[in-house]
Amino acid sequence: MNDTDSPKAEDSDTGAQPAAVEPHHLRLLEAILFSAVEPLTEAEIAERLPDGAPVPALLAALVESYANRGITLVSAGGRWFFRTADDLVEELRVHMKVPRRLSRAAMETLAIVAYHQPVTRAEIEEIRGVGLSRGTLDALLEAGWIGPKGRRRTAGRPVTWGTSSGFLETFGLASIDDLPGLDDLRAAGLLDKRPAIQITDIQGEESEEDEPLADDEELLDMDLPDDDAADENDTERDSERQP
Repeated sequence: MNDTDSPKAEDSDTGAQPAAVEPHHLRLLEAILFSAVEPLTEAEIAERLPDGAPVPALLAALVESYANRGITLVSAGGRWFFRTADDLVEELRVHMKVPRRLSRAAMETLAIVAYHQPVTRAEIEEIRGVGLSRGTLDALLEAGWIGPKGRRRTAGRPVTWGTSSGFLETFGLASIDDLPGLDDLRAAGLLDKRPAIQITDIQGEESEEDEPLADDEELLDMDLPDDDAADENDTERDSERQP
């Protein structure tokens, strides 16, 4: 009996594949993931499979079967979904229509939220050094990359923001801990010696001063500017950076 035939302890995110899995269970899992409107956790998958179906082993088998295909089965943020194979993305890019590009202000804001979350609008403005317009947050919300995480237990109870599961899926991250560190970004030439945005350690957890949003609470009091003043500030700031 060789290594591939003998059962062994789980040693990967999906667990080691046992000697055999039910072909029907494997087909059913494939259909479940293909028809799902959003990525699924292992617990959600288990609810849709027959009782006793070995979910980790089935996922491992399905990952292997799609290893050299045009689409692959991946996990991000603990959720499983199909997506285009990484090596084909560039070839498909010419066939994709991008509605609009994110502004520099939106990209900076996204970076701040990712590395400093949970973070308030005032904290974002303090780090960037300019006001934050409603349009900047709207663009990130529309992209599905950020969302409200709770309210800070301070005066005014401001809303705190953090990245979403959509952010992890888009950027191919299993968790927020997989974000590159400052040294990695510098080594890749993505940061100047003195970057405009200071990247610090990821907080990873909500502050003890934060409280979750109520299920029926609406974010109508975020106190974001309705005019274009903040956008004009962003434009002026970007112009100053041009050589």
